[in-house]
Amino acid sequence: MRTLGTLHRIDDERGAVRVEEVYATDVDDLWEACTDPDRLVRWIADVSGDLVLGGSFTARFTSGWEGSGRIDACERPHRLLVTTWEDESREQESTLEATLVAVEGGTRLVIEERGVPVDQLAAYGAGWQVHAEDLAAHVAGRERDPDEARWVDMVPVYADMVPAAGG
Repeated sequence: MRTLGTLHRIDDERGAVRVEEVYATDVDDLWEACTDPDRLVRWIADVSGDLVLGGSFTARFTSGWEGSGRIDACERPHRLLVTTWEDESREQESTLEATLVAVEGGTRLVIEERGVPVDQLAAYGAGWQVHAEDLAAHVAGRERDPDEARWVDMVPVYADMVPAAGG
């Protein structure tokens, strides 16, 4: 099974998920797919709010995650940095960074989520894999595959990739 992600430990409690893929579209189109609410809802999340630098937003992901966030950097069409949290306690605050680079045959997108609880790294890795696949379908003009079995099948693959403590 092809994996698009890698998992890293930041410390004993937090980690990071990084997914990377080349999409058969230009950088401007991929940027729009990653930032336009009308396109985001088709592959990853229903997003609303003040979608400008420093603005706040709410999101409901196709994976079921719901929360709020803030736009920390927006460098069109190459870099987007947001901080997200599930509730006002912000105990599970994480940072999402997307970088886009034009390459031969399309655009390379790297998404990294930092601050993920280590015990949830495999689930997040599988989730980002599915989101990346759904984005590929979207830019190809297809509907995303809503079959949850894709995620279920990927969790054990990512579980084997979780780095050991101190490693």
